[in-house]
Formats: sequence, structure tokens, C-alpha cells
Amino acid sequence: MKVWFNGAMLPIEGASVSVLDHGFLYGDGVFETLRAYDGVVFELEGHLRRLYRSLSLIRLDIGIEQEALAEAIYATLHENSLVEAYIRVTVTRGVGEPGLDPALCSAPTVLVMARPFKPHLEGSIKAAIVKTRRNLSSAIDPRIKSLNFLNNIIARIEAKDALAQEALMLNYRGHISECTVSNIFFVRDEALYTPSLSCGILDGITRGLVLQLARQEGITTREGEYFPATLYRASEVFVTNTSMEVMPVHGIDDIAYPIGSVTTRLSDSFAAYRDAYVKRKGRKERGGSAPLQNPLQGDQSP
Repeated sequence: MKVWFNGAMLPIEGASVSVLDHGFLYGDGVFETLRAYDGVVFELEGHLRRLYRSLSLIRLDIGIEQEALAEAIYATLHENSLVEAYIRVTVTRGVGEPGLDPALCSAPTVLVMARPFKPHLEGSIKAAIVKTRRNLSSAIDPRIKSLNFLNNIIARIEAKDALAQEALMLNYRGHISECTVSNIFFVRDEALYTPSLSCGILDGITRGLVLQLARQEGITTREGEYFPATLYRASEVFVTNTSMEVMPVHGIDDIAYPIGSVTTRLSDSFAAYRDAYVKRKGRKERGGSAPLQNPLQGDQSP
């Protein structure tokens, strides 16, 4: 396996991060997770915009243009002969003497890693509302996809103790916010509900697509502040993220939910959108061994 590490393609064994890297010492950095389908990185432009927004919010200039980083992502896929892949881009402040001053680091660390994607075996998952609260927005801006995931890790430990695959965190006001690695949706009276960004959540790429697709399907959508009691009265629940796409939730705490018609419609709509995106952005010639095209060099339509 090879990774793109600070501008060079290296065997993963040779891509070592210093013990003085501030990502290791302090969690000072950001990341982005992406998926490739048939060699096409899905919603690459949106993921890169969010990554560079995170970098801007922590005032880290990596000196690499978005198009160049996109080329590095595709190069990593090709070097590992991957077409169905999980991709992670990790950026840290870099190596520097211990201390919180960002000026101690002279250059960032940038890593692109791609691995074969392993489909989720579950047809649905169980979630648990946990005691660990979502970080305050005034403490950690939720628009930053930070390397410091301890808040989410503690929540996930609680979920495992409850024999659940995901943890649903509340914010400081007791409203439902998001899960450890996913956004949550629920259905009541055929309308689709999800916590608003004001609840302190990350604006997930898949979340945004699902809201867009729901409106196109004529489904009423509502973003707001909801207490757990409202969620418990839902008729359907699902979560979204890059790897799970639209994943039904069959239970939260002691409440069971069916996989309903709205969840199924949106799952199908998402799959159709994804397949059309891959077809539009992918290889011009599906037969033979023609090289994969970088979408940034071709059709830019949304």
C-alpha cells in the first residue's frame, strides 16, 4: 500500500509522522473522509471545499491548491489500483517544538490514504442516546472537521456499552444534535426532520444531498431544534454519512423503528444520484483498460 505524504508517493511503512508533530501532540489538524465508486471520487469538489474551510478556520495554509490536492487523491487511488475505496485526507499543523503557538511549526503535514472499501454488513443499525454532550459551538466550531475526536470517542464507548452501533449526542440545551460519525434524520407524518446547523452539528455532505433530494421528491423537510421525546415519536429514523450513505436505524434506546417508505425512497434517490454522478464524471470508455479521468479535468456540472 502506498500513500501520498507531503508531496511524495511512499510505501505506508515509510510514511512516518514525527513524535513532535502537533497533530499527534495536540490534535492540531483537520481531516476529510471520501469514497470512490468505480474509480470516481464522489462529491470531491464539496469535500475539498469543506476541507479548505476547516483549514481556514484554524488558520492553516498548506500551500497546496485544491486542484493539486485532487490530483494527489487520484494519484493515490491509481498507485494502489483501487476503484472502490475509502479515502482519508489528513492535515496537521506539522512538526514543531512542544507548545501551543502555531508559529512553532514551519510546515504542515499532509497525508492522503486510500484503502479498499468494505461495505457495511448491517442492513440497519441501533443507536443510543448517550450522556456525553456535543462540544459547545462556542468552544469548538462544528464547521471544523477536527482531528480531536475524543468527545465522539467517549460517546461511542457509551454506545458500545449499550450494545448499539452509533451514539446520538445531545447539545448543551438537551436538543438532539448528531451521532459520532453521522447526521440523523427522522420522519413524522410523512415529513422529514433533522437537527439544524444551530444545534452545533457538522454540515455533512450526504446530509445536504439528502435534504436536496427530499425536496426534489416533494417531501416536506424541516430543520430545527428537537428534544429526544420528539424523536421517540418518529415513524422512521435513519443516519447519513459518506461511508454508510443512507442507513436505516431500527432502534434508539428501547424504541423500535421500521424501515419505512420515506427512508427507502431517499435511499433509492441517493443511489440514483450517486450512480449518475459516477457515470458523468467517470471514464468516457467503460470497456477496456482506458485510464480513469480526473473529474476536475472534465465536466464541471453539478
